[in-house]
Amino acid sequence: MLLINSCNEKKTISEKSSTDYIKAILGDDHELDSILVKKGEVLIAYSDCYDCHKSENRAKGPAFRDIAKRYPADKTYIEHLARQVIRGSKGAWGYPVMSPHPDIKKEDAEAMVTFILSLRNQ
Repeated sequence: MLLINSCNEKKTISEKSSTDYIKAILGDDHELDSILVKKGEVLIAYSDCYDCHKSENRAKGPAFRDIAKRYPADKTYIEHLARQVIRGSKGAWGYPVMSPHPDIKKEDAEAMVTFILSLRNQ
């Protein structure tokens, strides 16, 4: 929270709202393959993802549910986010930097992202 003193009047301005933080991208959700969702869930469980991400709350990186609220569940965004997992990312969620994961296969990264996007309505 930020306190601003203006014209002898104190005003409190809260941090950005969650909608500003999420910056949802408009688009249609497509049905996700339930087998791919389950595979992604298992792959994430055995990865280092939970070192920086949590399901519901921000940690070092954005919550998985916030990621799911930002991106439509479609092939284009699944491929885009999978590339970010592999190459690393910075700036999409403010200051956190996601380190690259070059050892993760593209198909596995896509399964992981599919699981994350499946959390949208949970």
